[in-house]
Amino acid sequence: MRFLVLGAGGREHALAWKLAQEAEVVVAPGNPGAAEDVETETVALGDASAVLALAKRVAADVVVVGPEDPLIAGVADALRESGFATVGPGKEGARLEASKAWAKEAMARAGVPTAASRAFVQFAAAADYARSRFNEGHGVAVKASGAALGKGVAVCSELESAMEALERMLVHRELGEAGAEVVVEDRLVGQEFSLLTLVSDGRFFSLPVAQDHKRLLDGDEGPNTGGMGTFSPVDWVSEELVQTTEDQVVAPILAAVPGYRGVLFSGLMVVDGRPFCLEYNVRFGDPETQSVVRRLGAGFAEALSAVAQGAPLPPIEALDNCAVTVVMASAGYPGPYTKGIPITVGPLPEGVKLFHAGTALHEGCLVTAGGRVLGVSATGPTLEEAADKAYAAIGSVRFEGRQYRTDIGRTR
Repeated sequence: MRFLVLGAGGREHALAWKLAQEAEVVVAPGNPGAAEDVETETVALGDASAVLALAKRVAADVVVVGPEDPLIAGVADALRESGFATVGPGKEGARLEASKAWAKEAMARAGVPTAASRAFVQFAAAADYARSRFNEGHGVAVKASGAALGKGVAVCSELESAMEALERMLVHRELGEAGAEVVVEDRLVGQEFSLLTLVSDGRFFSLPVAQDHKRLLDGDEGPNTGGMGTFSPVDWVSEELVQTTEDQVVAPILAAVPGYRGVLFSGLMVVDGRPFCLEYNVRFGDPETQSVVRRLGAGFAEALSAVAQGAPLPPIEALDNCAVTVVMASAGYPGPYTKGIPITVGPLPEGVKLFHAGTALHEGCLVTAGGRVLGVSATGPTLEEAADKAYAAIGSVRFEGRQYRTDIGRTR
């Protein structure tokens, strides 16, 4: 079986690395780390005709669309129309991530538990609503409705910070079209976890649970990012809670979006034992995937092939281990950062894998090329041992201005 994985980040490197244990893999455009593990090709992900030409040239049996933007643009539709079995929803299903406003409406129609919210395109109306929620004793989350690379959410415990977020998005347009419409929703307080579910025309199977840390700094402080690290398993998430989440959050929304083939990412907040949906993504989570694939045994390639064909899902072996992935980011991230900073990598402990997210080669030298640069992923029999390995490895990875959290897998 031959897979074509589309994308250039840490998620795609992790998927390619795992699939290569069971199948032939090409990743496009990939990155220097992925090129050490599998074959890479160049392609413009937003150009459907170029993607189709590449899929034909490499004789792909299954195409896995990694990032959200090509899915939102309808690349999966174009691939299927040309006869390629594809992992990733069509443009209609991708609306769940393309528009948080639309997704919240879909949740309401499907009866999915989620925070009360309203959508706005005008600053004054959004500000009035946010003020009214604070007056009633609620904090709020201000979310860019469009896809904003995980950086379009401001969790606000004070009215002043909500106003600042609304100004950034609706007045100054700092997120461009992604923030031209915003969702203002009540802030939920509880514990978060992420659920990645493989979906094949209504049938679904959830992968091991992970927990992501979005805030930049230790103790979940600082600005939101695309994700600073993940770990799996999550000891406080029981099998019963996963089943409840599937029944109340996954199944209802899939019934509202028939024909979905791909991955449904559910971001959850558990309040008083009940899961509430914070958001849906329509692709593998990043950096959740980097930890989750470290906990999968045999059957992943066969399962993704079944997803792509809309066939019944075979079982995937789940390993009895623990995984911790710590993101190393550029100085300044999630704000402006400098690219082209040299990276050196020394010897790594056994059980550690570096997933490249924002790297490039310049005159044969590895350099930074993104905000999130590397995912340092380690496994062990316990979370503590996996975390210790990951942080030991970080000591061997050097680049100027590197920043990372020191509590991933150590604070739950």
